[in-house]
Amino acid sequence: MTFENPPREILTLKNLALWRDETLLCESINLTIAHKEKVAVIGHNGSGKTTLLETIAGLCPIKRGEIRLFGETTIDVKQIGYLLQESDDHFLAPIAEDDIAFSILARGGDRKYAAEKTAEILSTLDIEHLAKKVVYHLSGGEKKLVALAGVLAADPKLLLLDEPTTALDYDAQLRVANILQKLDIGMAIVSHDREFLESIAHRFYALTPQTLKRIDDYEAFITHSHDGMPPHIHSRAK
Repeated sequence: MTFENPPREILTLKNLALWRDETLLCESINLTIAHKEKVAVIGHNGSGKTTLLETIAGLCPIKRGEIRLFGETTIDVKQIGYLLQESDDHFLAPIAEDDIAFSILARGGDRKYAAEKTAEILSTLDIEHLAKKVVYHLSGGEKKLVALAGVLAADPKLLLLDEPTTALDYDAQLRVANILQKLDIGMAIVSHDREFLESIAHRFYALTPQTLKRIDDYEAFITHSHDGMPPHIHSRAK
């Protein structure tokens, strides 16, 4: 995808080092994301992709470097919507519609608005039938959609998505991709789903132990050796 006339930056990472406990995962990351821009981050398992999102969201301490959101170093986490890789980690209420509404109430919305917004987002994701369901009784794909509904219902200014299509069937993957394509929100997307990323991302980066490396030719990158690995092909998701 191409991105025409990108507006002002909403997220800036400057010389950011990634740490998981006492282990240094990446020495220095420099990245900017503009409003409406969707950036994909790929890398090997254990390379630090989730840690990157957690650090941006304020869940991991910054030991070196800087994060700016809308130019500010004091991050307002209410402006960030973070879809976790494990859907169960999202839920604070047992019933799907209550959990979605809670994400709105926690940000200061009143109950009437929360109810209306919850109904709207359930309809948008075509999951109205899950509204009264106990979230822990849902399938993996249904949990993922309810978790995404809770994130989107809060109207974040920046989306951090960790494997957003995992556990979804193909029709649900297409539906989620179509919804995210239409959202005028900056996004950082971690995924192994090649088809999904190609349909939605404006720019691609690979996380290495040294840096976050811009990928100018995604097709060439995924079909040749890199980061010390033997030549291989990253197949498309089915």
